[in-house]
Amino acid sequence: MKSSSIKFRPSDRTQQQRDRIREWFEQCRQGTLAIFEQVDEETFCHQVHPDFSPVGWHFGHIAYTESLWLRERSAGLAPRFPEHRRLFMADGLPKCDRVKLPGKAVIHHYLDAVRQEVLQILTTIDLDRHERLWRWMLQHESQHCETIAFLLQLTKSRELGVGKRAPGEVSSASKPRSRESGNWEKLTTHYSLLATHSNQMIKISAGYFEQGSNAIDALDNERPAHQIYLDTYWIDRYPVTCAQYRSFMKAGGYQNPVWWSDNGWQWLQQEKIDRPLYWLEEPQWDNHPVCGVSWYEAEAYAKFADKRLPTEAEWEKAASWDALNSLHRTYPWGEVELDLERCNCNYAIAQTTPVNAYPNGRSAYGCEDMLGNVWEWTASIFDGYEGFTSYPYTGYSQVYFDGQHQVLKGGSWATRPWAMRASFRNWYHPGVRQILAGFRCAKD
Repeated sequence: MKSSSIKFRPSDRTQQQRDRIREWFEQCRQGTLAIFEQVDEETFCHQVHPDFSPVGWHFGHIAYTESLWLRERSAGLAPRFPEHRRLFMADGLPKCDRVKLPGKAVIHHYLDAVRQEVLQILTTIDLDRHERLWRWMLQHESQHCETIAFLLQLTKSRELGVGKRAPGEVSSASKPRSRESGNWEKLTTHYSLLATHSNQMIKISAGYFEQGSNAIDALDNERPAHQIYLDTYWIDRYPVTCAQYRSFMKAGGYQNPVWWSDNGWQWLQQEKIDRPLYWLEEPQWDNHPVCGVSWYEAEAYAKFADKRLPTEAEWEKAASWDALNSLHRTYPWGEVELDLERCNCNYAIAQTTPVNAYPNGRSAYGCEDMLGNVWEWTASIFDGYEGFTSYPYTGYSQVYFDGQHQVLKGGSWATRPWAMRASFRNWYHPGVRQILAGFRCAKD
């Protein structure tokens, strides 16, 4: 019998798209509300750091942005909840004034009311014209949930005094926690003995590869996909671990200016720190990636190790390029959809895991832990690719092409699946260390 694929009529295909998007929206919102329910009223309104809005503001901003783009701009409906508009728009109020929030119940209603209308719009919207916007909205919610995650991590760390203890001092309060406690114990027991492998580097031979993406999910700063040539280089198989980073600390890395750039040393004198923000001294963390470091700290360690940070292109080639078949992979392991057997993401563990815990997620070159666990700083300044076109508005990416932001790649344990792929780009000022970020090194 001759095999054949099922053919969908346009109406069937459109309905399939609607069903898929609805399912994603519901899955994403379930995760958002799970976090929402865990936050008490005091934490909800508290500004834990002057550079970031309170946790509760991000929930309200998710509802506001969804209403603005999917109700008003896409479907042409009149604004709802005008009393929330100035508070939750991105450029409405200074961050310090965003602490004057309505209660959790009010914002929960805001999220629900907007979502009910949006799902109704989905039943009739022209997806051929608007699907990219709906996928962008999924990623917008995902990104703000990640911001919420590291703000909660920062709050928790301050409460426990994480990152402030003297080396060797152990606190029972900092014992690892997990939604699935057995998962962490299993991973730590099985993989902690493999820590010695974390010094390995992988050779990436010279040649062209495809950077960026033209997929419908790709954000404006990922586009357009383009060919780029790189000379041969070496890159760490794994992110830098806590055990490795401890050697930098014990060698006086935070006290010796020889390892630091001028800007980095100036930043260090202002911050007056001697360890990563989320530092935990207990041995069970040794094979976890270091987390809570700024770009300056990553740069200093790399120089100490006689290496350097990889460029964004070097990182992406090591993560996504299949040289044998000359093709770009969406994920390091290929096109198989992201799952929890290949990387640590989507709050599945709710903390870092050993760097070699996911061998099924390795790239074609053999690099591991390139998606999830911790974001990874690169040597590259955030900028648009040649042919860049802003979407859905100039302020989403283009306003950050100011030469002041470094690119991060790969995602963290809190990153949602809709914002995870090898081409995805994150960006922050080099002195920011509150995010869930680590790094790996490269060498010529």
